[in-house]
Amino acid sequence: MAHPKRKTSKSRRDKRRTHYKGTEKNLVICPATGELHLPHRAHWYEGKLYYKGKVVMEKEVLA
Repeated sequence: MAHPKRKTSKSRRDKRRTHYKGTEKNLVICPATGELHLPHRAHWYEGKLYYKGKVVMEKEVLA
């Protein structure tokens, strides 16, 4: 089993861990519906699936 040759200092350890902080999600506005959604993702709006501002699929209504 591998063991470290030197103790990692607290400042070095903490500097490495700073890169894992969460970032705010980028949201874009759909040109067709005006809804906020994640970029490059399809999203549902009023029973329709939109992608790049176009309707891709409609939800089936079960009778």
